[in-house]
Amino acid sequence: MNMIEIKDVYKNFGGHRVLNGTNLVVNKGETKVIIGRSGCGKSVLLKHIMGILYPDKGSVLVEGKDIAKISIKELNALRMRMALVFQGGALFDSLTVGENVGFTLYEYSKLSFKEIEERVEEALCNVELCGIHKLMPSELSGGMKKRVAIARALCMKPELILYDEPTTGVDPITADSINELIRALHDKFKVTAVVVTHDMKSAYRVADHIAMLYQGKIIAEGTPEEIQKTDHPVVHQFINGLSKGPITETIEKFI
Repeated sequence: MNMIEIKDVYKNFGGHRVLNGTNLVVNKGETKVIIGRSGCGKSVLLKHIMGILYPDKGSVLVEGKDIAKISIKELNALRMRMALVFQGGALFDSLTVGENVGFTLYEYSKLSFKEIEERVEEALCNVELCGIHKLMPSELSGGMKKRVAIARALCMKPELILYDEPTTGVDPITADSINELIRALHDKFKVTAVVVTHDMKSAYRVADHIAMLYQGKIIAEGTPEEIQKTDHPVVHQFINGLSKGPITETIEKFI
């Protein structure tokens, strides 16, 4: 069953076309990684799935519901079944770790304070951070902040987790531990996940399938093994980090 269906989506910002007929399907229970250069529209795609942005043309369906056509009440109910892990963690500096992790439940759920506290501790333990709920974000390392952000997502017990550049800004060893965590959580909870990244090491590590976004379209899709063996010139240049190729040739035309 399809968890997400993006059908022929177009999105412009001030005359600049970011999504140009984007099509993508994410199956229930899979981890789909969307790769592409910085600024290519990966995060914009996530915002369309969350209903933060709406397409100028086309449709975004989550479990068969068109995000742009449902009521605000229905959209909010759908969002309670999703979780977004922001690129920088987006923790509230003035709140403790526990308050950050349980924030959405404190604000919008009908759970008791004790039930939320239990969910918070369970989520922190799932990311190997048991017992740190009283710490402040300023007391955490970059890697710990990433894990707390993931714990906040898990606290919602979501059916869908969206990760926006989960390994950006951390060292390679920490990045690898974050990748391992994302994969382990997928295997444990069977949650559907969409990960956007330009980090190919991360993409290969966590993905069931990888799709490349380029010039507003998905130009290639496959398993990590299939993507690594691709003969598509744009994908080949990107995944191998080559300075010469069709991507840079296109950019040079506009310089």
